[in-house]
This record gives sequence, structure tokens and C-alpha cells, in this order.
Amino acid sequence: MDFWKQLQDFVILIGSAMVLGALFERFKQSAILGYLLAGTIVGPGGLKLLESDELVKNFAEIGVSLLLFTIGLEFSLKRLVAMGKLAAVGGTAQVVGTALLFGVVALAFGFPFIQAMALGLLVAPSSTACVVRMMRERSELDSVHGRSSIGVLLLQDLALVPLVVIMATLGGGGTGNGVLKEVAIATGFLTLLVVGFYLLSIFVLPRALNAAALLKNREILILLATSMGLGSMWVAHQFHMSPALGAFIAGMLIAESPFSTQIRADIGSLRTLFVTLFFTSVGMLADLQWIATHVPAVVLAVVLVVLGKVLVLWLVMRALGMGHRNAIATGVCLAQIGEFSFVLAEIARGGGAIDDFTFRLVVSASLGSLFITPFLVAGSTQIGAWGERLLARVGLCSIAAPHDAAVEEVHLHNHVIVIGYGPAGRGVADSLRAEKAAFCIVELNPQTVASAQADGLMAFIGDATQEDILEHLHVTSARAVVITIPDHRTGLAMTRQVACMAPNVTMFARVRYHMYAQDFIAAGAHFVIDEEMQAGQYLGKRLMKGLGSTGDVD
Repeated sequence: MDFWKQLQDFVILIGSAMVLGALFERFKQSAILGYLLAGTIVGPGGLKLLESDELVKNFAEIGVSLLLFTIGLEFSLKRLVAMGKLAAVGGTAQVVGTALLFGVVALAFGFPFIQAMALGLLVAPSSTACVVRMMRERSELDSVHGRSSIGVLLLQDLALVPLVVIMATLGGGGTGNGVLKEVAIATGFLTLLVVGFYLLSIFVLPRALNAAALLKNREILILLATSMGLGSMWVAHQFHMSPALGAFIAGMLIAESPFSTQIRADIGSLRTLFVTLFFTSVGMLADLQWIATHVPAVVLAVVLVVLGKVLVLWLVMRALGMGHRNAIATGVCLAQIGEFSFVLAEIARGGGAIDDFTFRLVVSASLGSLFITPFLVAGSTQIGAWGERLLARVGLCSIAAPHDAAVEEVHLHNHVIVIGYGPAGRGVADSLRAEKAAFCIVELNPQTVASAQADGLMAFIGDATQEDILEHLHVTSARAVVITIPDHRTGLAMTRQVACMAPNVTMFARVRYHMYAQDFIAAGAHFVIDEEMQAGQYLGKRLMKGLGSTGDVD
């Protein structure tokens, strides 16, 4: 295939993604669905406008590699540590639990042992690119289930390294010393790769970036980041490792450098191209004719993936002390097979760990789960609430409520209810305590509640969107209610619930984004603290004072 034919195919791919992505956005759906559908339609399994299997494979490999390079730039070991046991324990338990569950399910369906193990590992990762993008669009990254989802995804990103090694070992089909030898060789190659990139980031990268800064040319940074991403793919390939893994490691090492923020900003526009290329190339892997002849198997696989991953994450999050509603919502958000599973599937098929039928089934089920992910993320909170009510109805759980005796003992009356005990909630609590005002705190995170109680404050574990919780806190006799949580959707639900139960109680609500301020006022909040507006006004006052204005700028 000559260069101009390849360029034609690339233009067709990107152009169709643009058209269908815009069409889906027009009807208020995720553009990712348009990208996936574009690849499916124009690819070898659709209209065959792009018929080269080699081109499909190359596009998919380049797309996922560049995507994981940008994900590596967002990844930070510091962020992982900050997540604590939610990421370390929760993420590890999710990967291991999901792999074991689906390995057993595959065995029950008659798959050979090696294929069953491979299938379990292929299903374990979720889609970082899809979930993070959807949550960012919906401003849900700061919600309870948003933070827990990010924690699990960070650990999954870290787990890419051992997953590649294990999958390559399974493909070897060896046992005993042979397997150990394969693991040792793969680990050796991986160690050399990491050490090489680390030395490059310590001794070469800073000098290159300093030189770029001296030249005052931002284009050099873009070229440097792009060459690092593509170069890491080539080096990893030369070491017989996954190019995507090499790109991810390179991005992760750059993320630990002091120049990471500037590089992330400079390649922001390139990230759009990488994401589009990846999702369209994934769509090209779909074989509509094969799917049409195996509809029952594909549908069953998608249903099992969604239900199984929700089950595992619900159990894991519950074990970590999270409420049923947010535990289920976390599982719903991560109930898909992730983008890196395509790379693992290629490694598994190339090494003989899975056959062609299993590969096609995994690809088809992955695409099916990715297609429904935007709808699952959008409905995660509602599904979580419905699941909690269902569990309560069958007697498997009860809606959490503060202990009655504790509430009665302090005779809550004419008090302030502070919802949330993050930085904003702590500031409110400190002010109330300084004035010796009666108040109580309600918060979903058990560790946060324990911290507040250790400070001598009256704090309860509970979901303030629930009527029972607010009743136990005597909301109708409260002096005021202060909503301090950053997630606007949950905050709106709390505002409506309080307004319905106690319309005469003064309500203060924190709003992170100005665009939602009127929604809170319409829901019944008496005072809305608009963070963006407050920040703008404060910056303006500080500016005037700095410029020597004689007016009142305090």
C-alpha cells in the first residue's frame, strides 16, 4: 500500500469520526459513541472503505499507545499514594477478584484452563479514557463514586505491567521452569526499559527542556513530547514488549518531572487526535458479520461483564466501608472492558493463550460494553440509589442512619447541620465551634467521620439525600443547613430533599461551577456560595488594591 492510499484511509477515518462524533453530540450523547461507530462503519467489518487488516492493526496499536502515553502523563504515584487504601487495596482487590470470577465463569462455560485464565485477566481492566472523560464532562470527578472510580483506575493503570508479563507467559504455554524463565526474561526486559527511560528522564530530559525554555519556543516541547511517545513505542517493540506499555511508562516518567504540567498543557490538542484515533481504530476491529452470527454469545458476554464487574466492585467498596449506593455506582461506572484489554488480547492471541473465536468474542464484548458505558456513567447515581432500595427491600441491607440514642442524647434543636466534612466543611465547623454554636456533621466517608469525632465533634455516617437521615438529624427544628460537598448533582439532590422536608430552614449551598448556581436557587437554597464568582470578585478586589485603588477593596 502506497503512502497516498494510507493518507486517504487516514482522512476517511478521521473525517467519519468528526461527522459521527458531532452528530452524537448534537443529540446530547457522548462523542465517543460516534468515534466507535465511525470505525465500525468504515472498517473491514462494515462498508470496507478501509480494507487492510494490517492498517487496522497499525492504527489500533498506534492509537492505544499514544492514548496510554497521555494517560501516563496524567498518572502519578503521588496521586496513587494520596488515594490510600481505596486505590491500593480496592484497586488490587478489583483486579484480582474480577480475574478470578471470570476465570471460574469461563471454566464453567467449558473454556480450557489457560484460555479461562486469560479471559479473566482480559476482563479485569476498565476504560480509563472513557470513564474519566465522561465524568469530567459531567463534573462528577469530585463525587464519592467519582473519587473511588479514579482510585481503582489508577491502580489498574499500574497493574498494566504485571498483566502484560502474565499474559505473555500464558501465551508461552509452559509450566514449571519454563514459565519461570519466561517471567524472568520478560521482567528483565521490562526492568531495562524502565531503567533506560528513567535515566533518560533524569539526565537528558531536563537539559532538553531547559534548552527549549531558553529558546522560548513552545513547539519544541510539543515535538519533544511526541518524539518521546513515539520513540518509547519503538524501543519497547525492540525489547519485545508491548509498544503501548512502553508509551505508558514514558508518559508516567515524564509526569514525575517538574515539567509535566507544561507538557500536558502543550499536547492537549494532540490528545484529542490520539483519543479519536484510538476509539475509531477500536471500532475498526468490530466484525459486524461475525457479531450478527454470534449475537446470543456477544449479548450474554456483555451482560455477564457488566453484572460481574458491578458485583465485584460493590463487594470491594463495601468491604472498605463505603455505602451501598456509592459502592454500586462505582461498579456501574467501571462495568466495561477497558482499552488496554485490546492490547492484552493481541498478546494472548499471538502467543496462543486464546484462539480466534475467543479473541473475536472479547473484542465484540469490549465494544458492546464501551458503547453502553456513556449511559451507565450517566445513570450510575440513579442505578446506585435503585440498587440500595432493592437491597433494603429484600432485607440484605438497611438505609444507614445516625444512631437514635446519640441524637436523642444531645437533644438536637435550633442547631446547624453541616453536610460534608472536607476542607469546606471543616472551615464551617471551625467557625461554628468558635462561636460555640450547636451543630452536627453528616458525612458518608467513615474515615472522615472518625476524624471529626476524634476532634470532639458530633458527626454521623449517613447520606443526606435520604429522608430518614435528615429526620434523625431533626432537620425540621434546625437553625440552618449548610451543604459543603463539591459534587453538584448530589448537592442538588440534598437541596431538594431539605427544601421539601423543612422549607422554613435557612439553607446555604456551596456551588463549584457558576453554571449550576441558578439550579440550586431554584431547588430551594437561600444562599448560594458560587466559587467561580467569589474567586473572580476576590481577584478583582486584590487587583484593585495592587494597582493602588483608594476604594474599599477588602
